[in-house]
Amino acid sequence: MRAPKASRQSRAGSGETAIPLEQQFTEVASYIALLIEAGAVFVVAFGAAQALISVVVAVVLRRSADEMEGRQIWIRFATWILLGLEFALAADLVRTAVAPTWDDIAKLGVIAIIRTMLNYFLAKDIAEFGPIERSGGNEQHRQAANLSSE
Repeated sequence: MRAPKASRQSRAGSGETAIPLEQQFTEVASYIALLIEAGAVFVVAFGAAQALISVVVAVVLRRSADEMEGRQIWIRFATWILLGLEFALAADLVRTAVAPTWDDIAKLGVIAIIRTMLNYFLAKDIAEFGPIERSGGNEQHRQAANLSSE
């Protein structure tokens, strides 16, 4: 008589499981990372829509778009992009938490470097733009901001 085949169900006390725990964890992490990436897409798409609407309102409805307004739109959009990059980085962290390969670690490192550089330059632009915006775009303040950034 043949021995019955092991079922996919876990047997009490035998220590067997239907799917190895690491495989289950990888699958769950993959779904979580996918949701986080969807959040990143939503954030960037929302920022792009907001920027596009702002440009259309500035150019078409008001028939005037100065450098100051364009810079404000750019800074708002860049902030949304940075938030999207944060979500992308979080998704990659979740994926590499299971069993990272050197390729995964390199990809994560590149994303972190890009995000850090973008964050640095955006923060610098915002700091330079603050005094100019408060002065209403006064040329003296613009030159002072340029001198202080050098």
